Amino acid sequence: MTKTGPKPDATSLTKTAGQSRPRDHALSPALLARVFHQPSLIYFNAVAECLSVREAGRRLNIASSAVTRQVAQLEDALGLELFQRDGRRLKLAPAGEILYRHSRRLILPIEAAVSELDMLRGLKTGSVRVATVESVGLAFLPRLLADFGRRYPRLHLDVSVGPSTEVIARLADERADIGFGFVARPNEQVEVAVRRDVRIGVVMRPDHPLASVPRLTLAAAIAHPMAVAKPEISIRNVIEPFLQKSALVLPPLIEVDSIRMLVELALLGGYASVMTPIGVQNEIRSGTLLFRPLEDAGLPTNRFGLMVRAGASLHFAPAVFYEHAKHHFSELELPGAIEA
Repeated sequence: MTKTGPKPDATSLTKTAGQSRPRDHALSPALLARVFHQPSLIYFNAVAECLSVREAGRRLNIASSAVTRQVAQLEDALGLELFQRDGRRLKLAPAGEILYRHSRRLILPIEAAVSELDMLRGLKTGSVRVATVESVGLAFLPRLLADFGRRYPRLHLDVSVGPSTEVIARLADERADIGFGFVARPNEQVEVAVRRDVRIGVVMRPDHPLASVPRLTLAAAIAHPMAVAKPEISIRNVIEPFLQKSALVLPPLIEVDSIRMLVELALLGGYASVMTPIGVQNEIRSGTLLFRPLEDAGLPTNRFGLMVRAGASLHFAPAVFYEHAKHHFSELELPGAIEA
């Protein structure tokens, strides 16, 4: 790990030729205790959350070189590399994953205490880490965030967007407080606090030939140019067996890893996109696109939910956001949703 550099970032947190750091053995427990009470652990957590030295420095309001120096000191004390470079991106090394998991447990009570002390002063400060799938970010989350920000202007919101697997992983690893995503099957790592079952269908323009088909199935849909999600997006795993049964040989498809791309392809008119209505409500509401549910026998719904880590005790800011999201969720109208 380099100690200095003009613009430290992912490339800074890797060893260069001739460097001896980190050492090949850890310091004594007494000396390690002194290291852990220095800023190095705080700086390490910031880099682990952001996976960027520059972003960590920005959040901490300190120079990137100071972040790099403190993390290098921590690596040297432990005798292990905490970060690895994956191309241009930074990622946690196995030792870093272990340290981050345990260090978060040390820091979370302190953050909770600060929030409660601020409550005592009437300030109501704190932060909420939200992990969400892309479709929610395109649908109702912006309005939810904006409304929450107006009500609680002193609460900081940190939003990460990724597939449902990443949302669940962030909750399980305590990198997120609240999650929005699709849950194909029960997962013991998270609790689905509020859920809505949403039908899977085809999104198309009103003048698309499929718009007039009385009973729409995948077999009928694949007779036309069709766009589907890649396996990284949870809906693909749900529809894949039905896709394979719909034709002896599947025609060429457009496969994308973006919900917005599915919407844009449908808007152009040449393609029909297989998806849920989440992420396309605005276009459905305006009449520029239609959502037609698929009628294939046995096709399950896609379960969307507001999630928290199993057994988690939410502190002030996440708990306030959680209640706000639940209320917003209960009043939300979703095309294709199946009411319980």
